[in-house]
Amino acid sequence: MSAIPRYLLSDNSTVGDDGALSVGGCAVSDLAAEYGTPLFVYDENHLRERCREAVAAFGHGRVVYATKAFLCRAMARLAYDEGMLLDVASGGELHVALAAGVPAGACTLHGNNKSLDELRHGIEEGVRHIVVDSFDELDRLDSLYREGLGPTPKVLLRITPGVHAHTHEFIATGQDDSKFGFNLGNGDALKAVDRASRSPSVDLVGVHCHIGSNVFEASSFAKAAEVMADFAVPLDLPELVLGGGLGVAYVEGEEAPTINQWGSVLLDACAALGVRSKVSVEPGRAIVAAAAMTVYTVGTIKEIPGVRTYVAVNGGMSDNPRPVLYGSGYESFLPRAVNAERNLTARLVGKHCESGDVLSLAAKLPADVAVGDLLATPVTGAYGHSMGSNYNKITRPPVVFAADGDARLVVRRETFEDLLVTDVG
Repeated sequence: MSAIPRYLLSDNSTVGDDGALSVGGCAVSDLAAEYGTPLFVYDENHLRERCREAVAAFGHGRVVYATKAFLCRAMARLAYDEGMLLDVASGGELHVALAAGVPAGACTLHGNNKSLDELRHGIEEGVRHIVVDSFDELDRLDSLYREGLGPTPKVLLRITPGVHAHTHEFIATGQDDSKFGFNLGNGDALKAVDRASRSPSVDLVGVHCHIGSNVFEASSFAKAAEVMADFAVPLDLPELVLGGGLGVAYVEGEEAPTINQWGSVLLDACAALGVRSKVSVEPGRAIVAAAAMTVYTVGTIKEIPGVRTYVAVNGGMSDNPRPVLYGSGYESFLPRAVNAERNLTARLVGKHCESGDVLSLAAKLPADVAVGDLLATPVTGAYGHSMGSNYNKITRPPVVFAADGDARLVVRRETFEDLLVTDVG
């Protein structure tokens, strides 16, 4: 079997003469020794380059980073400094963005069930847009207007275009059967436009759609653009947001469109369809996923003759729940031997009290993997840290940004005392 494919590693990953991996000029073994494992290692210049690529493709102020993919203050500042807006889907995400020094006017407030308090907070802070998701939300905005809360928020209406993206059903969002948005097919979208246009409580400036996450087919985005253009062009509103969901390669053999290719498909389609609105997008995981890897330590290797070999690491579903939730695939390798053939097939598991605590059903690893080895899974920069938990009261891992030979801690490792912070006894 082959060595780990290099294209799954971040842009500034290098392999020394001894076969060992460095990221951003920092030896992974040194990072693990200093910060411990599990550890999220982000290639900071990779992050910056993806932000710049997206801004170059669509224009300044037309790319909205989906903070749900990965958010901490350092990431919020980085995205904003590189010319991106931020999509926040809760009061907590907005709070972190503001704490990072990102102005509220660079934040778009998302969510299918925003509370009255979240809406009030967003309006008081002056968020750029509120993406309205339901008639109930319009009712809540009406009530805030009656309270005298100002200023009048600029809103986008989230439209469900009826486009089926080729992705897991849990992260498909554009089909008719969805908890998100106003349904285009049954007429709710037009009713929402009529109501918002007449309402004094909102300033309708555009429409929005999102067909799903981790979508690999550029044709799906083109279809969404066509459907949304048919709806949006007659409205002649200033803005059209075509969402995101651009996929990334997680395992050997996968291939996804680049940000530039995605941009060309969307912008060419909009031009051909006569769209005059300002077109914006939300690239999400395409900015951060491939920028990071998770580094673990192997703790147990259990061979069951005639059945399989288990390799257990000191993390698992608490730092990467995607394999459990979606059956997502990941590759694995040993940072000490990046070029090594991976001739052993094993089930890569975590340390949690669940048989389903699996990081890879059939991980390929070098045959000499041993207890105490560092083991890495690449492309974990999205929905690992952000979806992490304290299951089994495991403390969540730290995050480091590596660049130009220096590493900086941006999220420290949790301590046992942190587990008691909200426990009032």
